[in-house]
Amino acid sequence: MKNEDKWTTKQLEDYRKDGYALYKKQLFRPEQFSELKQIFEEQLAEKGNKLSDELDTPHFRDERLLDFLMSDEVLDLVEPIIGPNIGLWSSHFICKDPYTGRATPWHEDSAYWEGRLDRFDKIVTVWLAIDPSKEENGCMRVIPGTHDNGFSDYEDVDGQVNTFSTQIKGVDESKAVYFELEPGECSLHDSRIIHGARPNTSPYRRCGYTMRYFSTEAKVIPERNPGFRIWLARGKDIAGNPFVNA
Repeated sequence: MKNEDKWTTKQLEDYRKDGYALYKKQLFRPEQFSELKQIFEEQLAEKGNKLSDELDTPHFRDERLLDFLMSDEVLDLVEPIIGPNIGLWSSHFICKDPYTGRATPWHEDSAYWEGRLDRFDKIVTVWLAIDPSKEENGCMRVIPGTHDNGFSDYEDVDGQVNTFSTQIKGVDESKAVYFELEPGECSLHDSRIIHGARPNTSPYRRCGYTMRYFSTEAKVIPERNPGFRIWLARGKDIAGNPFVNA
């Protein structure tokens, strides 16, 4: 399927206005999704002392994931949003265990990457549901239209019951939109949008795989990313980035 067929003009306009979109179709074929889920289960079983929501950059440990991260299925979703020159920024298995899954405070991804890139206007996260992701088990939620800044004022919160130790001040939760997804469906959001998730107090696990991409118009600052690896996923390098596969 060509990338122009993935989104309607209205969906792209809404993404630019609201900072997010839901893709309520199966992103991968059943056999692909089954393989990805198996890789996740392996990583979860081998996590050691890490919490289930701390499986960051799993593709550094298992390069089988690059087959998914660099796939046309994903990149054809991303290209209409950030353009044809795409870098793979990161990925993360985020799993909220039944009853004990921690809350994710209101935050902007860009605020945690400050200084690591020189711009944040064309970075998108694809959040793929591995389990059913519902309001009851702590699905992601966003505040629409808050992707014009990316660097809000933060305050401290308890880092034991939250995945971060800070949160954005004064968020109006009544404006939140909840991303309810079935396994294999996904959402996309701008790196600057205000988002988070409630804790999982249900008996149902909630796991997602985030796949993060940036336009190669952005420059990744090597000295601010020691030991970090990025890949050129599609197109060409514009800003002169230290891609693994350049």
